[in-house]
Amino acid sequence: MTETAREAILGKLRAAPAKVVPERPPLPPMKEASLQGEAMIGFLMERLAAEACTPFRVKDSREALARLTEIAREEGLNCVMTSTDEVVADLDLPAWGRANDVKVLNPRQFADREAYKNAVFDDAQASVTGASFVVAETGSLGMAHGPDNPRLLTLAPILHIVLIPVDHVVPALDAVVGRCFGRPGKYPSQFSFATGPSLTGDITGYLFRGMHGPRKVIAIVIG
Repeated sequence: MTETAREAILGKLRAAPAKVVPERPPLPPMKEASLQGEAMIGFLMERLAAEACTPFRVKDSREALARLTEIAREEGLNCVMTSTDEVVADLDLPAWGRANDVKVLNPRQFADREAYKNAVFDDAQASVTGASFVVAETGSLGMAHGPDNPRLLTLAPILHIVLIPVDHVVPALDAVVGRCFGRPGKYPSQFSFATGPSLTGDITGYLFRGMHGPRKVIAIVIG
């Protein structure tokens, strides 16, 4: 390209009128954001089921333990790995395990990471954890990870049982972004979202559950 042609092209570009970018239209109202109380919990239960979770609703901790006992019997569980977050700690699962002949382990019992890794992959038939929050809009579990709830605990066992107090349910993700991520110095080491069991597909379109996480998710909503 000659210098004359180059200048001619640049001159035309400079002389062109500025492009007017139209204002973005307002977002349509999202009905899920206004959900509260039982309407929100009912919507969550529907979304969990739609995402291939198995949801249960219980009245209190006592009923949660009774439901956990039924699940252990139905799934043939004799060894589970639990988190030590505040949701799980309130239920005293070690005592529940002794009463129901289920070995209850937690990551803090292991002296080194290798021993913990072997136990969570090879010994634990299921994990039991709490959820930091659950989004009713999508049925997504939000989980902050750290010493009391390591991420591997929610990925390695083939069955993940998650305990959800009703006050941990939010209508939409916008309601908790600031609360969980807007406090400098208090960020979790990791944070993950899980919407239903692990699901992947190969090039032929064959779907397979459990490749990158639990094959089955059971959610117990408490309260």
